[in-house]
Amino acid sequence: MLEFSDKEFKLLRDHIKQKYGINLSNEKKSLVYSRLRSTVMELGLSSFSQYYDQMIADKSGKIVNEFINRISTNHTFFMREKDHFDYFSRVVLPEVEKSSRNCVRLWCAASSSGEEPYTLQILMKEHFENKGSWDTSMIASDISVKVLNIAYRGVYSKEALSAMPNEWVNKYFDPYEEDTCKVKDFVKKEVLFRRINLMDEKLEKTFSRKLHTIFCRNVMIYFDEETRDRLVEKMYDMMEVGGYLFIGHSERLSLKTRFKYIMPAVYKKA
Repeated sequence: MLEFSDKEFKLLRDHIKQKYGINLSNEKKSLVYSRLRSTVMELGLSSFSQYYDQMIADKSGKIVNEFINRISTNHTFFMREKDHFDYFSRVVLPEVEKSSRNCVRLWCAASSSGEEPYTLQILMKEHFENKGSWDTSMIASDISVKVLNIAYRGVYSKEALSAMPNEWVNKYFDPYEEDTCKVKDFVKKEVLFRRINLMDEKLEKTFSRKLHTIFCRNVMIYFDEETRDRLVEKMYDMMEVGGYLFIGHSERLSLKTRFKYIMPAVYKKA
């Protein structure tokens, strides 16, 4: 039987927290074991210590990518937390329209398998239709290469699209194989998917201009308070005055944040 000592778990936990901000509590040890056991064995290794050594030595990032894919939960769907999308359409986009020169600068910072950024892109297409030439190109990022590949492909089951108005499905998706649909090219080309580590020390330099809106939902639940506060401060500095930050409903910002609370899980740079 493959053993997994507390020391080995600590090695993995400390490395992942330092490099990627993911905070694995002691209660997650059995979860990590169950999700990585087969990987360790497939690599022909006899211990998690050897697995850790290979992760550190692997310059390609393949092993750590697989680790993140295994332990992270990428649960998302179209129109998830619909009140956020309603507010984005009803309030945020009209404000950007008044203050910006034909350009929306938006970052979807935890894009998972693509449902969220494609929804945002569709909302922008709807809002700026017949309003001249607006640049709605956006960055959508995640740490997991696996989900980014799914997002880039842009193929979803018809069941996954059931929460969207039929008019939008017909307008922005093409029928694909069996019971699936594919995001139309004119939408897909406006979403640039990139692998971005939110713990990158040079995160602020990812964008050349300050952002109007950041969606960073349901990812900070993996971070401890100190890591979360540090990331939020970076995002604040990356935004235009009047910009909006959307987080998950199960997440909260520190009372000392410079963001102004607007509504549940929505904050503004005043």
